[in-house]
Amino acid sequence: MATTTNYSWTTPDDTALVKDGAAAIRSLGTAIDTTTKNLNPSTTLGDIEYRSSTANTNTRLGIGTSGQSLTVVAGVPSWAASPTSVLTTTGDTLYASAANTLSRLGIGSTGQILTVSGGVPAWAAAPTSAANWSLLNSGGTALTGAQTITISGISGKDKIMILVAAARSASASRFSFRLNTDTGSNYYRYGQLNEVTGTYSSDYIQRVGAASTGIDIALGGAASAAASGYCILTGCNTAGVKQFNSVGAINYVSGTNQNYNLGGYYDSSSTISSISVFSETGNFNNGTVYVYTSA
Repeated sequence: MATTTNYSWTTPDDTALVKDGAAAIRSLGTAIDTTTKNLNPSTTLGDIEYRSSTANTNTRLGIGTSGQSLTVVAGVPSWAASPTSVLTTTGDTLYASAANTLSRLGIGSTGQILTVSGGVPAWAAAPTSAANWSLLNSGGTALTGAQTITISGISGKDKIMILVAAARSASASRFSFRLNTDTGSNYYRYGQLNEVTGTYSSDYIQRVGAASTGIDIALGGAASAAASGYCILTGCNTAGVKQFNSVGAINYVSGTNQNYNLGGYYDSSSTISSISVFSETGNFNNGTVYVYTSA
């Protein structure tokens, strides 16, 4: 039997008998109907047809839902979520929660900032600009019985404030702050040294520079000299240098006394975990140190 060129439908041969014509026409009609249906599988309003892996056969893709967009999955057309189908509320933000997957982040509240939590965007409270200080050593730590008094247990704090009140030792001494019990020459301080010899009328001012083994508070010329001062450090929870500002003073006694007004930095990659108050000569026998911290 003869066949058509494109779809191989069976047709009567030229030599076929007339009596066979009806059967040949029915056979041709059935082939046309089957092929036409295979090429037109749509059944519902909005259907889309695409070529399947079978020759001369199309596949039906039903209409997607409102807001979806046409994409490709595994080599064939497919409906998927679009930005407009994911977004539901004014202020929504789109992000990829997985490969080729859109997700919605609802708008945050007033004053929040966009940050990252668990690898995806999230809204969070904005950091406050002012330091929120809290006292680390409740009630303060007495300065007595040793040349070095250390307050430890500092962790994850960017700012540290140290206050010393009426520190005194058993002999004339220089009083200093130290960080992480570091006694090396890693403290670079610059500023003003006010030195008093005999009476305050003979004082003078000079520049203090280069490295030191601590952050000086004051120098007392006698055992009765009491030093007070403070130091504020920033960058304490980073691997970089730690900046400081400090002021210290000594009460008047005979001999040579020194007061300091300093700024500078501590050159260490370690985060700050402890603060020490150091007496260069003799054990402390008076005073209190308070350590405040802030994130």
